[in-house]
Amino acid sequence: MARIGYARVSSYGQSLQVQQEKLNGCDRVFQEKQSGRTTDKREQLALCLDYVRDGDTLVITKLDRLARSTRDLLNILNSLEKKQVRLHVLDQQIDTSTPAGMLLVTMLGAIAAFENDLRKERQTDGIALAKRKGVQFGRRKALTDAQILEVRQKRNEGTKIVDLMAHYDLSKASIYRALGSDALAIH
Repeated sequence: MARIGYARVSSYGQSLQVQQEKLNGCDRVFQEKQSGRTTDKREQLALCLDYVRDGDTLVITKLDRLARSTRDLLNILNSLEKKQVRLHVLDQQIDTSTPAGMLLVTMLGAIAAFENDLRKERQTDGIALAKRKGVQFGRRKALTDAQILEVRQKRNEGTKIVDLMAHYDLSKASIYRALGSDALAIH
């Protein structure tokens, strides 16, 4: 009857430290930096779910670390139930070994999925509004249109790629991107 921990953050810029500290009493902790939206890419979760055995407890810090949709959560809960593994959610004080715990985890999963969908909707609306106002997204171009024409002209005149890279302080890929189909004109 082991306590098996699972910790996840959505991106490589985030830290697992807080979750690791809360899970320090576990016999083993699986951890990963991966979006919760893609169930098939969460390799450590798959290993964790395969690792747990009858009588074990899967320990997580928050429900949204385990699943990002109600369907995903219910599938995981069903898998755990078949293996007779209980789920303990530390921050929400949920224990699925009781009927009330099962009800609570299902309700919270549905609410979390609803909140996530609302957040995505607001984000999409905000991006659309910003675009209508002329906000440019993404990285700023390395070269102006005039500079691109200049790069192409210099290349057509025989200037080496390495010299263009040094002159404009750009990578080889950026120079080739600026040259477009003209890059094939002079080798």
